[in-house]
This record gives sequence, C-alpha cells and structure tokens, in this order.
Amino acid sequence: MNGWNTLVDAEALAPALGDGELVVVDARFALADPGAGEAAYRQGHLPGARYAHLDRDLSGPHRPGAGRHPWPRAEDFAATLARWGVTPRHQVVAYDAGDGALAAARLWCLLRAFGHERVAVLDGGWERWRALGLPVSSEVPPAAAAPPYPGAFDPQLLLDADAVRAHLDAGGLLLDARAAERFRGEVEPVDRVAGHVPGARNRPYTANLREGRFKPAHELAQEFAGALQGRAPQAAVAMCGSGVTACHHLLAMAHAGLRGARLYAGSWSGWIEDPARPVARGGE
Repeated sequence: MNGWNTLVDAEALAPALGDGELVVVDARFALADPGAGEAAYRQGHLPGARYAHLDRDLSGPHRPGAGRHPWPRAEDFAATLARWGVTPRHQVVAYDAGDGALAAARLWCLLRAFGHERVAVLDGGWERWRALGLPVSSEVPPAAAAPPYPGAFDPQLLLDADAVRAHLDAGGLLLDARAAERFRGEVEPVDRVAGHVPGARNRPYTANLREGRFKPAHELAQEFAGALQGRAPQAAVAMCGSGVTACHHLLAMAHAGLRGARLYAGSWSGWIEDPARPVARGGE
C-alpha cells in the first residue's frame, strides 16, 4: 500500500482493505437529515469502515464566531481518532456519498491540520465504489483501543473573522465554495442572512469536479492559478457556509500541488453571528 495524501481511486483502495495500517472512515452526511448518513452506513459500507458523524465527530462545541460546524477541540479530536484506531503510522482514507463535500474532505482537512500526512479521500466515494461492484459490509467494527493521537491543530491554517479581514486588507484571496446563487444572496436555505463577505470571490466547490470525480491535477492547477493571479497558494483562504465544503477547495489545491491554502473555519455562518460585520450581495 502506497502513501496516499490527497485522493485515492477505488481500484487502488480495494486490494488494500484489511491491511493493518489502513483505517477507512465513512463520512456520509446529509444536512437536511443529520441521521441519514449513519443510517446508510449501518445498512452497508466499505468493509471495516468506521463512521464519522459531521456534527458529533468532525465538529466541536460552539464558540463565538465559530459558525454552524465549529472546529473541534484538539483533545476531543484526538480521542475520536483513538476510538477509530488511528495512530501516526496509519493510512486513513475517508469517503462520503460521492463528491467528497459532505464530509470526507472535512475529515481530510482536520487530519492534515492535526499533522497527519497519510490521509486521502476516495475519489468518487460510495457512489463509484458501488457502481464498480466492490465489496460492501454491514458489520460495524468494535471501538479500537489506540492511545489518544499525539497531535495538535496548526493555528496558522485556521482563520477567524478578524484574521480574514486582515487577510483581505493585505490583498489575499478569499474563495467562497458555496453555490453562486447563495454567494450572490439570491437564496439562503440554511443561514439567517444571505450574501457574502465583502471582497470574497466565488468558486463553487462543484467546479473542482467532473462527473462526480475530481478533475485531473493539471486542470485544477491551471484553474486555481488563474484565481491566485501570481500569488502563492498561502495567499488563498477557503470558506463556505460553515467550514465544511470549503475543505473541498483545500483538498483540490493540494491535489494540484498547490499546498498551503488555509481555512476560514467559522465561514459565512460565523461571519454573520456579529450583525455589525458588513454583508455584500450580488456579483463579486
């Protein structure tokens, strides 16, 4: 088994199932029905896979400005990894229902920010795995007994609202991964205020995909280079509604060889917690 640190194909993952250094995590989730992903997992999942619930396992308690899916506390995430049996030597592969946005890329981002390099997202996810007729199991593995993961989140990778303002003032790029109509403020199905952070640019996370899979690395590199306009990848900060689908951009950039982009963890739902913050509507 090779070290995978961005994406892995189903064809490469299938023969590695059962390897003692591999931990597979099912991160299927539906915003409209928070229990649906776990119910689907219990009906069938990749053999040996653990389940990660977006609210329970990949988010933490609310703090001011943290948004709808607050970044978890390091000690809680370390305990979650221990329950899954993840240690620094393990290769982790996350998947969700298809495109990686809910919530495989979030787990990838959490692990990378925690200092874990060997983590990848299954390209095409559960949908492609099933389409290929690969093995499925309904057996839920018992909790593991690994020690708490000895990691910590890199604070340089996570921005709050004040840091985002400073980033924009310094000429940095803020990429909003929400759908264009949400960015423009024409509709808002989730949050109480519609619109976007003034100065942000819109790139829906779906622009990273073609037929349910990530575009080739060279195409993504060209597209993100166009957005960066000569700036280093570190000049990019991704955001969305709550800091989940934004992770899709960070994964796509890393796959394209553009490492170092950062995350506005609270994202739009965190931004609007303070009614004094400005709101923009319409185009960029």
